[in-house]
Amino acid sequence: MITVGEARDTILAAMPALDAETVPVDRACGRVLRQSVVAERDQPPFDRVMMDGIAIAFGDFESGERCFPVQSTQAAGDEQQTLAAGKCIEIMTGASLPRDADCIVPVERITVADGVATLEDGYAPEAGQFIHRQGSDHGRGTELLQPGKRVSPMDVAIIHSAGITEISATRSPTIRVISTGNELVPAGEPIAPHQVRLSNGPAVIALLQQHGYADCEHDHLVDEPELLERRIADHLDAADVLVLSGGVSMGKADYVPEVLGKLGVELVFHRISQRPGKPMWFGMGPRGQTVFALPGNPVSTLVCARQYVVPALARASGQADAQPEFAALARDVTFNPHLTCFLPAQLISNTTGQVLAMPVPTNTSGDFAALSATDGCIELPLDESEFPAGTAVRLHRWRMPG
Repeated sequence: MITVGEARDTILAAMPALDAETVPVDRACGRVLRQSVVAERDQPPFDRVMMDGIAIAFGDFESGERCFPVQSTQAAGDEQQTLAAGKCIEIMTGASLPRDADCIVPVERITVADGVATLEDGYAPEAGQFIHRQGSDHGRGTELLQPGKRVSPMDVAIIHSAGITEISATRSPTIRVISTGNELVPAGEPIAPHQVRLSNGPAVIALLQQHGYADCEHDHLVDEPELLERRIADHLDAADVLVLSGGVSMGKADYVPEVLGKLGVELVFHRISQRPGKPMWFGMGPRGQTVFALPGNPVSTLVCARQYVVPALARASGQADAQPEFAALARDVTFNPHLTCFLPAQLISNTTGQVLAMPVPTNTSGDFAALSATDGCIELPLDESEFPAGTAVRLHRWRMPG
């Protein structure tokens, strides 16, 4: 049995890198960038007007002018005009600043009558006001996004602003999720008193899709060795990553490790010194496929999927490693087994702005309903048993940052 840290390091080191491919920017959200994105032009690309109003030369105001004949109107997208001495140009938000103008007076501060704009009594503008200067956000050629960034909706806007229509991004991995067990019945089908609803597989797929992995399919297999061997072989042929739920403990019907061995999947480790999720199994397929066989109890499945499968896929995708996140315990916790504890928690805050983790213990590792109110899990190290309120603990949100 290995430690949580050893399991993490072993899995991340074993993950083969996924290839890059060119994708349209409008289909890139959720994918991992494999190229830099640099600014096509200065931002803003010109001195940009920030308010509707009039553009004037501040020197005219300093000379005592308060009434400015309207020379013309310039809207956003219009060609830049040149301001004549002593006059003003009616200007719209987003327009380029007229030549020889260096002050914008908001429309609320003027009245316009008979073609003359008059400043409000007592109003004193400042030179350069309401002008967003060219290049003040960033200059042409500035690196806006780095390789390893998972593309967000905001990033899509940035990439478009750089004039890019296609980007290099990591190929979406093919993932197959398999639930094993005779007792499982999908929603919508008749169920007997001795059976339970199938939920682990759909939950794992939802977790993976939430992290940007769209090519996921689910299969349910009963505990029959020949069927397991045949169907798992098919999934191994099709997938980069295989995630199984159930069949990895010590029971007589836990056939998964034996079946995987017959299919040429090499065992890397079996069992981690943690709760929940101690029986987890990890191996490598004959073509470099990665195989995660997770315990079948729902809380164990979801904890292991978040702790190991999601970070492994991020590493294979070339995603930059996320910075560790911590929170302070909201109350005392005691955990006696010599195991790392992943304890579901809800995040709250106090009046000083401190982020607190309120433990939400599950009744058993099958009590998945309790997870709905949680934001993630806190990690309690195996070399301690008493954790007073206020202790800083590692936080693992269900939605991994990045």
